[in-house]
Amino acid sequence: MADAQDEIAGATPEDTPSPPSWPGWPVATAICIRFYSRLQVPRLHGENDLHGLPDFRIVPRALPFAAVVIALPAALVLLGAALAGVSAALAAGLAVTVFALTTGALHEDGLADSADGLFGGHTPERRLEIMKDSRVGSYGAIALVLSLLLRVAALASILEAAGAWAAAVAVIAAAPWSRAEGLRLLATEPPARSVGTAAAVGQPTRSTAFFALTLSAALASAVTLASALPIAGLVGGLLLASLAARVIAGSSRRLIGGQTGDILGAAQQLAEIAIYLGFALALGLAGK
Repeated sequence: MADAQDEIAGATPEDTPSPPSWPGWPVATAICIRFYSRLQVPRLHGENDLHGLPDFRIVPRALPFAAVVIALPAALVLLGAALAGVSAALAAGLAVTVFALTTGALHEDGLADSADGLFGGHTPERRLEIMKDSRVGSYGAIALVLSLLLRVAALASILEAAGAWAAAVAVIAAAPWSRAEGLRLLATEPPARSVGTAAAVGQPTRSTAFFALTLSAALASAVTLASALPIAGLVGGLLLASLAARVIAGSSRRLIGGQTGDILGAAQQLAEIAIYLGFALALGLAGK
């Protein structure tokens, strides 16, 4: 404790980080869209470097709005394909493909790296080394295949049970909360590395993560209530998503000492699957 106080006392103004500033909702949303996807957003008034890493201490309050924008292409493709009469499996597969293209497979990459590292290493150092390796191993490949299959199957089940509009809404409802779960881990779990994307963007405040989760729940509830989807499915899905995020947070804390960008991506994938599963289960039970 004394050493820490000495460090603080000896810090210069240059060493002390400046307090975060809120850039406004349009700019914050644009920053999140660029960071979480490949979508092109023009420079907005008040923005400086479009290619630098964002300051994530408070900017992710706007993540739920950005997530809805990111999900729109996949939702529209799913809706259009289903209304055109293609099979539920093909429509769902096209939507998941568009999602991967829109995000640059950002979260899928994190899931694969996390599976390889957490299951493939025997020490925290070796697990982190594996996670930095760009090659995909057996555990990563299995995790990717299962993620894709589960998302396609769950969306196809929702489409068959509730129709095209409901399936498209499920895509939009899952997008904000699943990304906010990753944000919550970034805000509450210690970083496993002192370098890397998760460490470089800064740790969001807990209030920022709570705000993003609350706004995500509000947006998901609004679109669910406006569709044929059961609100019970959303509640069940959000609970499953939170449970999945807590499991991977506990595992990463125990196995590598905290979170990384890959762990955040894995949390998003598991949370998205969980929300689709919640809707599919509720619709299945309602149809009996």
